[in-house]
Amino acid sequence: MSREGAEHALRARAAERDRISGDLLDLESHTTYQLLKGASLRDATRLRWEEAQAALARLWSLYDAYRGVLRDAEQVRAERSRLGGEQLEALTALLSGRSVLLKAPAKPVEQRSLLPPVEERLTLDETVLRMDAAFQLATDALTEIDSVWSALLPRVDSAAAALAGARELGSRLGEPVDLTRQDADLTRLRAAVLADPLGAGHVKQELDTLVRHLENVRADLEQALTVKDEYGARRENLKAALDLVRAAESEARLAHGAVVVKIALPPQAQPRSGVPELEAALAALDASADSWLERARRLTVLERQAEEAEAKAKAAARALRGLLNRRDELRGLLGACQAKAARTGMVEDPAAMRLYERARLLLWSSPCDLTRAAAAVDEYKRAINGGGR
Repeated sequence: MSREGAEHALRARAAERDRISGDLLDLESHTTYQLLKGASLRDATRLRWEEAQAALARLWSLYDAYRGVLRDAEQVRAERSRLGGEQLEALTALLSGRSVLLKAPAKPVEQRSLLPPVEERLTLDETVLRMDAAFQLATDALTEIDSVWSALLPRVDSAAAALAGARELGSRLGEPVDLTRQDADLTRLRAAVLADPLGAGHVKQELDTLVRHLENVRADLEQALTVKDEYGARRENLKAALDLVRAAESEARLAHGAVVVKIALPPQAQPRSGVPELEAALAALDASADSWLERARRLTVLERQAEEAEAKAKAAARALRGLLNRRDELRGLLGACQAKAARTGMVEDPAAMRLYERARLLLWSSPCDLTRAAAAVDEYKRAINGGGR
């Protein structure tokens, strides 16, 4: 090497050493590295971390040998202010030659032989390449483990928060919720993520199931708390809703009374009241010793049943009145058919006259059989149309 080449190479190697030293310090201060150092790992993660630790041990051995060579080179440079031929030769050997001595690693007795251990010599460049390969192996393991922890541990914490939230709601409700199994599942899943993140592929699905369950529990408890706070008001609203059901059922009975004298109705058309049953259910709810969670469910069912009962009664009243409208429609249709018969000369036809009279009697009798009347009107209509529609 020339003097300038040796000076440049020494400065470059010193900067390289400092950079490598910084990277190693960053690695060792990495949060995941610190966690893994004290973790009780198992299975796939334990094997992967053992490989990473072996790589790091090789890296540090290489780095110590590398620094030793640079230290020797710096001592040679410090001998004289101006490099002479002897110093340049020594620096050339150290900085460009196979100056890094790697001693054979100690082996357990069962792996030894009686032959002398083989030592290896590397150039500084070769040493850096080997250090980089070991560094990459270690950081790849860290990255893979860290990515799983970063994805799953917040979800575990979220599930723990949901569990604590459900317990707190149960305490506010005065009805503690039994979440023993969920607590045990969460403890098991957290341990699985910490001990073997690389083998924790099943944890995400289990966590999702657990969180969904806890969210449902929380929603039920929040509803129960709301019911507890609003029970009095909702009960009064339900009583008012029952009054609306009574009014709708009364209207249906009035409609039935008005229609049954005019239209023939089957026995099942008589409106039946659902109020007594709903009142009994409300009284049972008031006297119930059920949890607020169960009372919330039962109150919600009663509210829905009251709405359905009112709608059913109103629909029955409309249907009953619709029968009178249907009778009137048939009467109008019969009149229109008679007018057409007069225009076409069919009004005096004996057969047509018999059909008309039969339909008229059915429509103007009380109670009217709408089914027979509709068939009679249709038959008369076909007759005056020459048998067609």
